[in-house]
Amino acid sequence: MGLAVRMGRLYLSAMLNTIVHGDPTSRPPLVIAHGLYGSARNWGVIARRLSDERQVVAVDMRNHAYSNWDDRHDYPALADDLAEVIESLGGRADVLGHSMGGKAAMTLALTHAALVNKLVVADIAPVSYGHTQMPYIEAMRAVDMEKVERRSDAEQQLAELGVEKALQSFFTQSLDVSGKRWRLNLDVLAREMPNIMGFPPVEGIWEGAALFLSGGESEYVRPEHRATIRALFPNARFAKIPGAGHWLHAEKPREFEAAVRTFLNA
Repeated sequence: MGLAVRMGRLYLSAMLNTIVHGDPTSRPPLVIAHGLYGSARNWGVIARRLSDERQVVAVDMRNHAYSNWDDRHDYPALADDLAEVIESLGGRADVLGHSMGGKAAMTLALTHAALVNKLVVADIAPVSYGHTQMPYIEAMRAVDMEKVERRSDAEQQLAELGVEKALQSFFTQSLDVSGKRWRLNLDVLAREMPNIMGFPPVEGIWEGAALFLSGGESEYVRPEHRATIRALFPNARFAKIPGAGHWLHAEKPREFEAAVRTFLNA
């Protein structure tokens, strides 16, 4: 069991830790799945703003933040986690996923079709990528926790290890300073990196309304990916946020929120 935060209080939820914004309305709730090394807290501003019209539930994915650690970290497992959360909310929800969370959300729609009302996939495609995120795991592993008394100490070490400034603060949001540890299961994430960078061979299609929203400066969703996306999601729509990269929700939060709101309310 995970712990969920609601109105400043903790209560028992499904396996994943969740942060709930707002109360249920006549509209489907929105479940938000973050990307690799992220957390539900990363989505606080956008989740709170979108909760003026619908309940929004941001999750900590397994092996991240306050959710359970598990030896398995592949997309069918991550999709099952999201399904458990949606079932606890009544059995149907809109789903928004970024990067790793976007792949989990796509897998959810393909394997638990009835649970997904509308799908928003932020800057990711259902393909395998050739690059790796291992250098960031190695940098976090290299932080000397005995020299960390505050987050800025870890950020300084990450800077010396070549991590760019924006990612220094992003990573240290998952740092337990008092416990002198990362709230990320780095060993499992490292071992499962091929699964994280890949996409499972899922059969079938999902015919619901899907928005593939990408950053105008990002190369994660390329023109050659569109045929693969449409084969799995025949009703997919595509949109770009000019001037944004892979972290489009953090770089252009107002534009991101407006695009998601317009799509969900259409």
